[in-house]
Amino acid sequence: MKITDQLVQQCKEPKGLLGIIMIRIMNVMDVGLNKWALMQINCTDDKILDIGCGGGQTVYMLSKMYPKSNIFAIDYSEAAVKTTIKKNKRKVKDGDLIISQASVSKIPFGDNFFNYITAIRTHYFWPNLKQDIKEVFRVLNKGGKLMIFSELYKIDYHMKQYNTNNLLRQLLKDTGFESIEIYEKNQCICVIAEK
Repeated sequence: MKITDQLVQQCKEPKGLLGIIMIRIMNVMDVGLNKWALMQINCTDDKILDIGCGGGQTVYMLSKMYPKSNIFAIDYSEAAVKTTIKKNKRKVKDGDLIISQASVSKIPFGDNFFNYITAIRTHYFWPNLKQDIKEVFRVLNKGGKLMIFSELYKIDYHMKQYNTNNLLRQLLKDTGFESIEIYEKNQCICVIAEK
């Protein structure tokens, strides 16, 4: 396996020492753009799910930005879940953050559970984007919002389908999302889809 393939696999599912290094890199990647994306959802006193929590930076930022919200996170990487818990130890201990090892393909929560769902730099790794978007839709409340954020070059690199704004917009519309807004900033895309 080529080194680039190994690095991509570690971004997708961090494991071992290289995985821990990749998680640390994820935690420092352009925090400013992440914050800009998170501000687009404008939470109040809500339930938020972060899909693909990686090293825990997004949940950390969400807990600071929206302290009255109940914040949950999932990742299918055991290393990512452990790192997220460690980074947010006090908030996890206090019950302010709930971190679980799970896949986006089978989100371990009931229908209409969340007000907001975030996916920062993760949707292009989902096993089956069409089916996984349906699963996200299932756990999202009516009027709830899904926020997808990524660099455009990562979408071009990782995705064979739904790799343009129009294709992604159509997928979300076909799934049942009523309102879809797409913002671009610094070669990044931020999609806000409302159920």
